[in-house]
Amino acid sequence: MREIIEIGDMVIDVTRKSVKHVHLSVHPPNGRVTLVAPSATRLEVARAYAISKLGWIRDQQTRLINQVRESPRQFIGRESHFLWGRRYLMSVIEKDERPSVKLDHRTIHLTVRPESSPAKRAEVIHEWHKTLLHGVVPGIIRKWEARLGVKASRYFLQRMKTKWGGCNPTAATIRLNTELVKKPKDLLEYVIVHELMHLLEPRHSERFFELMSHHYPAWPEARRELNELPLGAEDWPQH
Repeated sequence: MREIIEIGDMVIDVTRKSVKHVHLSVHPPNGRVTLVAPSATRLEVARAYAISKLGWIRDQQTRLINQVRESPRQFIGRESHFLWGRRYLMSVIEKDERPSVKLDHRTIHLTVRPESSPAKRAEVIHEWHKTLLHGVVPGIIRKWEARLGVKASRYFLQRMKTKWGGCNPTAATIRLNTELVKKPKDLLEYVIVHELMHLLEPRHSERFFELMSHHYPAWPEARRELNELPLGAEDWPQH
């Protein structure tokens, strides 16, 4: 039987799992809300928790609805693409050979097989983006591990719909959005510092932001700039 919590016009889907704490999530694209609760939690307790977080839920929903996204790319000649904050034009060469990408001072040269689909071209570019990120991310991580006195066990690159990064403090792993390859490198560094900081302070507590201000004083400006830049275009599934 489906369990729900209703707060005014808001409907929250409830799932029970073997977890220690209640966890709220707001999902793209339209701000659907879910709540995961420990198996023994009474529904009225979960509802009280959701009410206490109502302001946060509304803020997250507003951010999702207003979030700027790139227009979908077709990966065709003369199309604009961004790399490390700079605008490049795309050149497409159709050859019956293994797909590849080369970069010169203002052009991204994409070589693909004849009649390749936009999806295939996007896949080739995405793999190239990951290669570029793998070229710079480890050095930034090592720099900040030394400064913060922490050690990340591993990092992951992946497409992320609404976040620039993530951290699992227990496993000491961090995740980075592959869209960061399109942004200036100092903003990539800010995200890495933010996620590594969670190895010192898992929550966005007062201590977390004090640590950020101490080690990376420009973080408010970096966060503001990053959040004003668009995430990638997405084809959203219907829920």
